[in-house]
Amino acid sequence: MKHIAILAISTLCAAPALAGNLSAPTPEATIYAPPTQIATAFSGTDWSGGYVGLRLGYGDTIGFGDVDGNGTVNAADRAMMDASGAVGGVQMGYLYDFGAYVMGAELGLNAANIDFPGGNGSVDALHTLKLKAGLDRGRTLFYGTLGAAYVKGSLGGVNYNDTGYTVGLGVEYMVNNQVSVGGDVSHHRFNDIDGRGVNLGLTTVSASVNYHF
Repeated sequence: MKHIAILAISTLCAAPALAGNLSAPTPEATIYAPPTQIATAFSGTDWSGGYVGLRLGYGDTIGFGDVDGNGTVNAADRAMMDASGAVGGVQMGYLYDFGAYVMGAELGLNAANIDFPGGNGSVDALHTLKLKAGLDRGRTLFYGTLGAAYVKGSLGGVNYNDTGYTVGLGVEYMVNNQVSVGGDVSHHRFNDIDGRGVNLGLTTVSASVNYHF
């Protein structure tokens, strides 16, 4: 009985010590990760703004009128201005996107390397100032152009320069927010060059790349 009493007293004395070692678990710290930045996908739906670019193409000419100056107009006159060659240069313009359609203006400055048969002359420069209007299809722009054109060259050993008109169709694709690529077909017409009774038609097919800002 004595031993039982001693055992009971020892157990009661040890209980507080054991209880002091049973502390509540420390909660783990919560780590918050910063939100992930997701890059905005390119929409390609707004063509508004200015742009500059380069173009390179192919030009084909045709002549109408008394090219050789003999008082008659025939197939030989036409053949004397039937030529082709490279046309290329720079362009700059501004577009405004109205949502479903786009309008703007463009200035083009181009050098040409088109020589008429038999050393009869050449086209050395072709500059344009035109209105540009088209349909906005997201990254793709289908457009038409209409405006004024300036041509410079030589004919029959005499230099010429004259103004006319230009009309064309094209398509442009926005690669990203700043770069677009495209192509167009344009016809330029110059009537009665320098009062000589000779008309010149020049059709160009060109590829271009533009930087938008």
